[in-house]
Amino acid sequence: MMKQAITEGSVVSRKKGQISSAVGDRVVILNLEDSAYYGLNSVGARIWDLIEEPVLVETICRQIMEEYDVDSNQCLADLLALLQEMEAKKLLETHRHETLV
Repeated sequence: MMKQAITEGSVVSRKKGQISSAVGDRVVILNLEDSAYYGLNSVGARIWDLIEEPVLVETICRQIMEEYDVDSNQCLADLLALLQEMEAKKLLETHRHETLV
């Protein structure tokens, strides 16, 4: 089965099996599956907070635009790139949209 690309209509959340800790305004994540460490800057750390529970990508983008000085096109492009990288590193999972209902 081919994996669907993450879009603004996707529902995403942290994958289980991660340990994370705030270090100042950043976050360090330990993936227990492969024992790899990952670091996120302050914006990435905020996104990590927002994906603790399943959430629509569009909702994350709106929240980031409210908190940071970024236009919608740049926000969505950067957000999708980060989420796809997180998914590739097995830090993120996507859900069927119905899981929010």
